[in-house]
Amino acid sequence: MLEILLMLLQFHKTVTIEKLATVFSQPIKFESRRRSIQRFLLLPQLSIQYLWFPLIKRWVKNSRPPLKKQLIFAIDRTQWRCENVFVISLIEQKRAIPVYWLLLPKKGCSNLGEQKKLIRPLLRLFKGYQILVLGDREFHSIKLANWLHYKGIDFVLRQKQGTYIRQENKSYQRLQSLGLNPGISFFLEGIQATKQKGFAKFNIAGGYYKRKYRGKVEPTGWFLLTNLDNLSKAIKVFKLRSGIEAMFKDCKTGGYNLESTSADGQRLMALILLIAIAYTCAILAGRNSRSLGMQKYVGRLKELRRLHRRHSAFWVGLYGQLWVGAMEFWADLAHNLMRLKPSKLPHFQQGLRAMSLIQSAL
Repeated sequence: MLEILLMLLQFHKTVTIEKLATVFSQPIKFESRRRSIQRFLLLPQLSIQYLWFPLIKRWVKNSRPPLKKQLIFAIDRTQWRCENVFVISLIEQKRAIPVYWLLLPKKGCSNLGEQKKLIRPLLRLFKGYQILVLGDREFHSIKLANWLHYKGIDFVLRQKQGTYIRQENKSYQRLQSLGLNPGISFFLEGIQATKQKGFAKFNIAGGYYKRKYRGKVEPTGWFLLTNLDNLSKAIKVFKLRSGIEAMFKDCKTGGYNLESTSADGQRLMALILLIAIAYTCAILAGRNSRSLGMQKYVGRLKELRRLHRRHSAFWVGLYGQLWVGAMEFWADLAHNLMRLKPSKLPHFQQGLRAMSLIQSAL
């Protein structure tokens, strides 16, 4: 049943129980199909710890070189209908793969206790790896930085411009008074990042990064609190945090339309788990298709005046699967159409081989 639901997610790009029941492949009445899915989503085995943790741990172990022991994670929140979802994701080749998530029983920002609750399971799951955590301005807290440092975790946390810092032998000043302008960068070591006593001293990396938003390039200055020891590394790794924003889009309107579901509580947690599995499978299939040079059969590779790839690995994996599935479903009609174009037979043979390679990558 899990495999069927995952395939339905990939083909129909929705997690609405009503719509899944409509296309669920069981010869029973619609209402029975709907109740069957609802009961399945309440099974205790369909949990992050029982199902997802062993999968993601094994994949990380098999996909990493023996000497590459650092894992980069990004934390962020997103609002799906009335649900406040708090997620920590593994950054892998500029994409974010959800590893653990919580439903916060409130609106607005998370607190330190909830942040610890989100991160702690990963310390046990990836024991032996060096972990680095990235967080945007919501996670600027010096208390969070102090706790991460105490746990032996590297971090880069973006700070608000109004944050007070104190350099050695100097008085307190706000970050915005440091004069961070385009073309300027700096790295301040041993900074006290709050007026409160009892916290360790960290470093501040300041840099300007041009970020494209809605077709416009807007320069945005970054003040980054970190325990890393140099500017370039802090800036480089923090740029990877944008992968979690792309992940949220793929899980919502850009992919599985999670915001369309009315499920809550345990059923919502289970649906997010299904999305996590389907999303990761699509990314890995897309990467495999690219490595085989098959992405040209799935979508356009280039676009005029476009510097970046038109389609992500997620898109290539998802729609490659849809293309192969459509060919299998309409096999008779597709072969009849090919017979009408005998001069194109060599191209059709190449395309059929591409389909088999894409299918092997799924």
